Parts: sequence; structure tokens; C-alpha cells
Amino acid sequence: MDKVMLRPTVLGLLLACVVSLCSSGVILDNGMPILWAHTASQVTDMPITDSILTPDPWNYLQRMSLLRLLISSTDPLMGCMGGNATDSPLWGLSLQLGWMLTSGRLADNTGATTCGLQTGDTMCISPQSWWSCVNYFTSVLPFLSAAQQGFMGPGVQVQMMVPEGVTDYCTTYTDCAAKYADPMSKWDAFFQGLKAETDPAVTDSEKKDSLLGLYWEAQTSSTHASAACNDRKTSYSSKERNFMKSWLNSAEYVSASRFQSSLERSKVFLEPLPSRILQEADVAPNIADLSLDENNTLSTFSWLDRINTLLGGSLVTMWKRAMCSFETREKGRVMMEQLMTNPGEATTNFISVVTQITKSC
Repeated sequence: MDKVMLRPTVLGLLLACVVSLCSSGVILDNGMPILWAHTASQVTDMPITDSILTPDPWNYLQRMSLLRLLISSTDPLMGCMGGNATDSPLWGLSLQLGWMLTSGRLADNTGATTCGLQTGDTMCISPQSWWSCVNYFTSVLPFLSAAQQGFMGPGVQVQMMVPEGVTDYCTTYTDCAAKYADPMSKWDAFFQGLKAETDPAVTDSEKKDSLLGLYWEAQTSSTHASAACNDRKTSYSSKERNFMKSWLNSAEYVSASRFQSSLERSKVFLEPLPSRILQEADVAPNIADLSLDENNTLSTFSWLDRINTLLGGSLVTMWKRAMCSFETREKGRVMMEQLMTNPGEATTNFISVVTQITKSC
């Protein structure tokens, strides 16, 4: 592959593929994230200008390439996660980006351009999309941190490209560390933790729990920093904005349980997410053109938000308090998966189970 550039005939086939996927909510292509085979498999496949790596994170293939390089460069140190090549928690980020593409959430929702739309460049990621803005913090920031920590090779410098006229995104490690000190320092801690986990006296289970703790601290901090994207919400319906809030809140539960967001486990959480942007008329669980699973997920998210609001925000606090040990986090992860796969029973028992778990802390 030549610098993540594809011949027009190949690109045309890919665009047709994405158009068909957009209507079905598919997040995997031959068992891998969408268009994975057409992303960079090594750093030298990425654009380089004057010896500086210059990726364009506003092109889907190049943003996904950042995640692929991140996974491949850290995999040698991920042995405690399991014996499969897809056990790294970083796979969750790649599936999330693919879902955003196929559901149309990376496109320009303002109507000002055709970026990301079927009538324009479907590989274009719009800087005006709230979703693409939030995702910037969990794709570009960890890549810049990893490069700074030497995972992309000794002395590799990175300068992210930015569309003309767009000025509110950080583009280098120094720039991002100055503007978003907390998430960058926590990504640094995660990658440093990866390199430090060599003590033979520490079991793989302990290493995994520790690394997942560092990983989710970094990802949660990135999500909180993405409040900088809030002014991009205005072009969406109130139903989509409510879903944005629920989606962000769900990350608090997943993070506290130190969920291992491997490729297989992440599928459970991402496949039932709505396969298109929500409109004002959409009322779950009765959205006709969404699947039963998608409707159930929206209803579950709404239920969690409603209970949390009724409890004055204490449900999230209670959940975080309950995730106080390796054993309770394991129970928490099971409960989160049940919420996605069997929401009726799980929501009925959720508060009582959380209360019971909390008593053991």
C-alpha cells in the first residue's frame, strides 16, 4: 500500500461498500474493523514530510491507521491480556470509529459541506461533527502519546494535518499536552505502565487489572476533555443529543469496571448501537427502521439516565464505589454485558445487585 492512498478503482469499490454498510449498522468486515485491510500496517506507510510523520486524521483510512499502528506497536507488551491477537483493549477504539463511520456520525451534519456524505467523499471525517470531534480525543491523543513514548520508533516526530480554516484542534504532542494536560499525562502513564509491567512476581491477572485501570483512566480523561466539542451539538436533533449524553454516561460504568475492550468483547457493546443518527420523531423502543437490539439499547441507556437523574446522580457514584476490588469489578463487567444482551432482566435487578456488591467494599 502506498501511503494509505488507494487507486481510484479500488477506492470506488470501497465507497460502494461503505454506502451499503451504512444502512445495516455493520461494524466488522471479514472479522476486522471496517476497511481495516486498507489501512497502514507500518509507520512508513503514512505520509511523511521533511522527516516528520504527517497523518491526516480527517480521512477515515488514516485515522483508522493511527489505531492500527497503535495496536501493532503495543501488542508485544499486551501478553497479560490473553493469548489472542485481538485481546488488546485498544481494539475497542477501532470498532468505535468504524461504527461512527457506518452510522453516518463522522459526516458533516450542518449541511455546509458534503464531507462524509454519500454525495461527497465518504472517507472524509468532518471537523464539524460532534462525534468525530469526541473521537479525536481517543484516537489522535493516544497516538501522539505513544509516539512520544517511542512506540512508533526512536525519535519519530508527528504533526497532524488539519483542514484549512480549522484552528481548534491540537496537532502535536507538545500542543495537546499544553491544551489537554490531564488526558495526555494519563495516556503517557498507560504507555509507560505497559513498558514497566515486567515483574515476574506479579500475576497476569494483576497486570491486566492494573493496565486496564491505567487505560480507562486515560480514556475517561479524554472523554471529559471532549467537552471542548460541545458547540458542535447544535446541528443534531434533541433525540441524538440525548443519545450523546447517554453514550458518554455509559462510558463511566464501563470504565469503572475496567472492561477489557478486546475486539470480541467490544462487539457486544457496539453492534446494538443505533445504525443511524437519531431524528426528532424517533421514540425507542418503537423505531421502525432500527433493529430490536438497537431499540433495546436505546431504552436501556434511557433507563440508566432516568434512574441516575432520579437518584440525583448517585447511581454512577454508587456504581463507581462498588467497583472497589478485582472481584467486584468482575461482577460489574458481567452486569454490563447483561445490560446489553438481556436488558429486561438486567434492569430489573441492577440496583439491588449494585447495592449488594457495594456492601462487600
